[in-house]
Amino acid sequence: MRPAERLRRLVRSLLLLLLGLLLLPLPVLLAYRWIDPPITPLMAIRRAQGYGLDQRPVPLERIAPALRRAVIAAEDNRFCDHAGFDLPALRGELSRWWAGERPRGASTISQQTAKNLFLWPGRDPLRKLLEFWLTPQLELVLGKRRILALYLNVAELGPGVYGAEAAARHWFRKSAAALSEREAAALATLLPAPLLRDPTRRTPALERRIRTLERRVRELGPLLDCAR
Repeated sequence: MRPAERLRRLVRSLLLLLLGLLLLPLPVLLAYRWIDPPITPLMAIRRAQGYGLDQRPVPLERIAPALRRAVIAAEDNRFCDHAGFDLPALRGELSRWWAGERPRGASTISQQTAKNLFLWPGRDPLRKLLEFWLTPQLELVLGKRRILALYLNVAELGPGVYGAEAAARHWFRKSAAALSEREAAALATLLPAPLLRDPTRRTPALERRIRTLERRVRELGPLLDCAR
């Protein structure tokens, strides 16, 4: 086969792959309105890395409201109000990038859910582009409470531990519905570094993070209404 023909086939294959990534999620999202994903790309990657897989999906109503509020306060203060993207935070990230500073990240819970359900971890441009394509579809098809339920059922919350129910039982030996406000805040502090942190080790750093998060929950007040 001539090089030009091989190149054409490669380009055609890449275009078909990209088209599949763009079109396949919609029917899957429609199914995810009622069913929980059996596995996510991150779970598969972690299994290949040698971690276990403990996930126990539960309805949003069986996750303590304290944990719902704490996760929103920790990850996405404007989750209940935005349409998938936190535009003020994005503008801030662009300003930092333009000034030559390292961006801190402004992914919303909706964006993180899109990534968790369909994409791979990382910050490469293609993944971010696909994430931006998928996020409005999640908002349109699923709505806030279902997005929050999916996020709380697939988020990584420990080595091989995914979702609120598995995390509550792994770390505190109780159901997600029975978590106290302090335990909920401790679990929410795991999200930036779930493989490195232990919510049961009450170090000074963890105590500071818990107090900060509890204060933020109180300050946000009505902005957390969709988590009720």
